Amino acid sequence: MTRNFLIASALAALVLRPSFGFPKDADARVADVTGEVRLVESNFWRPEKDASQVVLWLVPVQGAAENSASAAAFKHHYRILQHNKTFEPKLLVVPLGSIVDFPNLDPWFHNVFSLYQGKRFDLGLYQAGAEKEVVFDRLGPSFLFCNIHPQMIAVILTVNSDFFGISDKAGHILIPRVPAGRYAMHVWYDNAASEFTDSSLRQIDIGPGENILPPLSVPVAKHDRSHKDKYGYDYDPKASVPAY
Repeated sequence: MTRNFLIASALAALVLRPSFGFPKDADARVADVTGEVRLVESNFWRPEKDASQVVLWLVPVQGAAENSASAAAFKHHYRILQHNKTFEPKLLVVPLGSIVDFPNLDPWFHNVFSLYQGKRFDLGLYQAGAEKEVVFDRLGPSFLFCNIHPQMIAVILTVNSDFFGISDKAGHILIPRVPAGRYAMHVWYDNAASEFTDSSLRQIDIGPGENILPPLSVPVAKHDRSHKDKYGYDYDPKASVPAY
């Protein structure tokens, strides 16, 4: 199973519409950053109808050491539910060092494991109503599976920033309340074609007022989503019966 972890930059400079100087109000020193992304077929560059699930995040360049120290002192808390034999949500973005809870809301046993890349863990088998947690202290995507139910697939993307957004179906991205400063912009999409990976980074400046990122096009490719259980075997067909 091939997965792409891409760190990419914008294809053009950030479009800014600044006002004159910084207002004295602290809230005025932060701004909402918006952008738009298109998913296109790698060979034909035809746009996809659904441009959701693209992640964009901004990493501070100036004062990065102070921001990292502040983030390390406070651990964010997130949740991925096991419900109706699915993970909810199927994509979760968390800052480095965050804690993710995995409650089992179904009336049967579940398991959560991630053994391919990113944060590697296995929570074992646990019953209805139980809850376990994992600290995500490794950057990149962690692909989640259940050892009982093969249809349960999700990904947790760990990023080195508190400023990130996920595109909707129309390709719109919002990163709220970004402090003024210089940032490196990163992009990740699970189905990105290999030619879009490992692009050189560019720095952007965020200022007061309206901050609009340039349109971004991501070439996509189809990937094989089949997988084995955590022991490397095919799943037990009995996993689909109600008792499980």
